[in-house]
Amino acid sequence: MALIVQKYGGSSVADVEAMKRVARRVVETHQAGHQVVVVVSAMGDTTDDLLDTAAQITQHAPEREMDILLSAGERISMSLLSMAVNELGVQAQAFTGAQAGIKTTSHYGRAQIVGLVTERIARTVKDGHVAIVAGFQGISEDDDVTTLGRGGSDTTAVALAAALHADVCEIYTDVDGLFSADPRIVPKAHRLRRVTQEETLELAAHGAKILHLRAVEFARRYKVPLHVRSSFSEKNGTWIFDGPANPELKGLVPSAALVDPQEDPMEQPIISGIAHDRSQDKITVTNLPNTPGMAARVFSICAEVGANVDMIVQNVPVSDSTRANVTFTLPEGDAQRTLNALEAARDEIGFDQLRYNPNIGKLSLVGAGMRTNPGVSAKLFEALSDAGINIEMISTSEIRISVVTRLDDLDRAVQAVHTAFGLDATESEAVVYGGTGR
Repeated sequence: MALIVQKYGGSSVADVEAMKRVARRVVETHQAGHQVVVVVSAMGDTTDDLLDTAAQITQHAPEREMDILLSAGERISMSLLSMAVNELGVQAQAFTGAQAGIKTTSHYGRAQIVGLVTERIARTVKDGHVAIVAGFQGISEDDDVTTLGRGGSDTTAVALAAALHADVCEIYTDVDGLFSADPRIVPKAHRLRRVTQEETLELAAHGAKILHLRAVEFARRYKVPLHVRSSFSEKNGTWIFDGPANPELKGLVPSAALVDPQEDPMEQPIISGIAHDRSQDKITVTNLPNTPGMAARVFSICAEVGANVDMIVQNVPVSDSTRANVTFTLPEGDAQRTLNALEAARDEIGFDQLRYNPNIGKLSLVGAGMRTNPGVSAKLFEALSDAGINIEMISTSEIRISVVTRLDDLDRAVQAVHTAFGLDATESEAVVYGGTGR
């Protein structure tokens, strides 16, 4: 018997029929002898509908009230799914984030989990019932409802799996696992049978939408095995864990996924996948004094307004080594307040002007094999050159290369690089069963 945490995204519980299908899967898992904890997102586009409704009332909704509003979607899902499971003859109980013991910071709309008191959930599954938890939410030290940000249900599920010492956390979505690229852009993308948590962290951090970044961080920190799969099919998905499988995973993980990649080179290609991100903007600070402390001041201002800076490039003109241009990327939602803050400090810093470009896209090539295989950068740049795509910025880590291109070129860039690295599937195309994957 295993303790399994299952998370179902919005497309998996989008309507009554989908809810009943999920209930049948939950019941089948329970009847197979496992203890089951379920985390659910809001149904379909419920969260967007709530946002639209609030916008018709005010453009300046208090953050606290907005979190109370947005938490309602997951509460509806948890209640309905609990009813559906009970209707199939298995006892289930629904819990809000607060009732499940999920303690968070007070940062409305982007709260972070700081602790879990899981006795109530543990007691429910020990009694042979299914516990169904509203994702995306918790309760602050001031006893206020908080939300974790978009995709936060993933984080809820993995955090509960870690706290309950679950054997596996299953993330159900609308595709059959984690693919070598977004199948909506690259229909020939192939499903990855197994990926390391390090690679998944890089993919999630640079645009892959299947998993929330903080969920992957939780999984890596607490060694929670993840299984990303579709709620619309019975296929095995993608297993995400490091090192050889734990003994208790055997029987849950297909034998093909248990192969140690250190022993089978076919299981560890140079490149695991390609992520892309359309949500980044670019800012260039021109003619900045090239003196110690100037870059520090620029990025201190970014930090003060909560901007999450990603890629950074500094150029020193040959004609004047006393000046420099600093270019960086950041999430589009952070751009305007960052521009305002930098403009306010123009006289203090002494730069010439700010250039803003929202029409950029980022492509990231990820693979643990980069550590030991030369020539990856050359092949990437050659593939983009052959496709007539210009590179505006470059950033690297041990297992990742990211480039910025024009937004209009991004899809074509992903397709060209996917083909160049031999990642195209030869048999069947990926199937997208639902909508957004959330």
